[in-house]
Amino acid sequence: MPAEAAAPLASYDATLRIADLPERDLDPAELEALAAAVAQQPEAWEHLVAFDADERVYASLHRDAHVDVWLLCWTPENDTGWHDHDVSSGAVAVVAGELVENNLTLLHGARETRVGAGGVFSFGPDHIHRLNGARPGSVSVHAYSPPLWRMGQYSVDPAGVLRRVPVSYADELRPLD
Repeated sequence: MPAEAAAPLASYDATLRIADLPERDLDPAELEALAAAVAQQPEAWEHLVAFDADERVYASLHRDAHVDVWLLCWTPENDTGWHDHDVSSGAVAVVAGELVENNLTLLHGARETRVGAGGVFSFGPDHIHRLNGARPGSVSVHAYSPPLWRMGQYSVDPAGVLRRVPVSYADELRPLD
């Protein structure tokens, strides 16, 4: 599970800049380095930090042909629901507080991993998960490549069948059930 392999934020180069990125899509390890670098540059995003229990606060920090970077602010009430990132790989750097990542297993149901401030993890496009803020005031930086265009949200229908609903990257993720 990606969050279980979270690395310390301080182990990444804080001087990496978006302008220094290659002109191609990034792999998960490169996305980790990018998310960690942006997380360590609060002057670029701290003015955007805000919290709302009803709607998660998020802001696009950068978007080009190869990468998409977001700031997300969390409360314990904020929950993405089960989702994927379609064809995009991603990385998450937790700046403050703690996030909870859940991965669905067929044998044991949801598997929970907590990632505290200073943790960084990445995942490929086949990754399905659910995130929420474990503590009030949690903040994270997310990087995706290729940039997000669409995602899939998951729910269980009345017959117990898992279904995927395509959504735009601009839609706020919330539980469907």
